[in-house]
Amino acid sequence: MYHLTEGIEEAVRALRNVRNHLDADPTARIVVVANGAGIDFLLDGAMDKNGNPFDAIVQDLVTRHVEFRACRNTLVTRSIDPSKLLPEATLVQSGVAEAARLQAREGFAYLRP
Repeated sequence: MYHLTEGIEEAVRALRNVRNHLDADPTARIVVVANGAGIDFLLDGAMDKNGNPFDAIVQDLVTRHVEFRACRNTLVTRSIDPSKLLPEATLVQSGVAEAARLQAREGFAYLRP
């Protein structure tokens, strides 16, 4: 499980790490949990500093069975309409609670990019 909390630059590193992870272990089950500024790459129209959109990368990783989970609490706190999330992202009540649940109850390793 990759936990993102810091914004666009962190997302660039994380998605590169996820691709490398899958290249090394194509059968790995990977979940990306985003909260705080970590959700920014999952918003419709989000781009990296070079103007490359994130939606195509997210879509590609979903075809490789990566799951993306976004924090509902963050959306509420930041007044972001859930419809602004990419359709590939699943809402969870709390990103922190989801990260803890995946680690404690499902045995996921906790990774930070």
